[in-house]
Amino acid sequence: METLKKGSKNQDAVLLLQTLLHEAGVLDVVDGIFGPATDRAVKSFQALKGLVVDGIAGEKTWTCLFLSSQISLQRSASRFLEEHDLCTAAEAYHLELAVIKAVNEVESTGSGFVADKPKILFEGHVFWRELVAKGMDPTAFRQGNEDILYPAWTKKFYRGGPAEHERLRRAVLIDREAALRSASWGAFQIMGVNAESMGYRDVVDFTERMAVHEREHLEAFCRFIDVNRLVRALREKDWRTFARGYNGPGYEKNRYHIRLQQAYRRYC
Repeated sequence: METLKKGSKNQDAVLLLQTLLHEAGVLDVVDGIFGPATDRAVKSFQALKGLVVDGIAGEKTWTCLFLSSQISLQRSASRFLEEHDLCTAAEAYHLELAVIKAVNEVESTGSGFVADKPKILFEGHVFWRELVAKGMDPTAFRQGNEDILYPAWTKKFYRGGPAEHERLRRAVLIDREAALRSASWGAFQIMGVNAESMGYRDVVDFTERMAVHEREHLEAFCRFIDVNRLVRALREKDWRTFARGYNGPGYEKNRYHIRLQQAYRRYC
């Protein structure tokens, strides 16, 4: 693993470090920023393990962190998708296995869990819209919540990892249903607003299932492409139509259709 210290800019690596420190009980906030709090947490952990206390997360510190979180990592691994899950989905929707594997590679965000919680991304502009739909005035809750409640999409408030659950927790204090509907969930990042249209009882039912296993994430993905009539595009390997329907108008900029086609050819 990369050696990290105060000021390190690799956010993904810092998020992993902070997640492990959080699980070790020495860090409260996971935000992807290696600032004074993370520096203190690293030093506290090093002192607990009898390491040199220097605030630098090098090989020895990483090793001790991974050993300390081994049980949690094993629990997360027990929730991973398996080959037979993809085979079952391919058979159920009359798709080539190579198609399902291509989609899993390109559209999945990797692991569907962060420690014990499903991976999420909270969208403040959707939260704004959901509050309006419930007859609530978002501006009444804006002060102090500018990072979770805003009228137009922006990615500047994304924090990633466990920090997204902290953003969600604060939104739930305003309105639980609207908050749950305003996050994308699991490995395939399906928005909570789609819960009822996909056949779930409600958004609570949907989010509870997302906390069980990545198999549920795949099930949600399959329901989504079914209800949005994207299955035919996959059967015909019409990658452009599928990418447009799944990723929206920005699909071409991100070359989703090309990446899907390339992945399919590899699996064939």
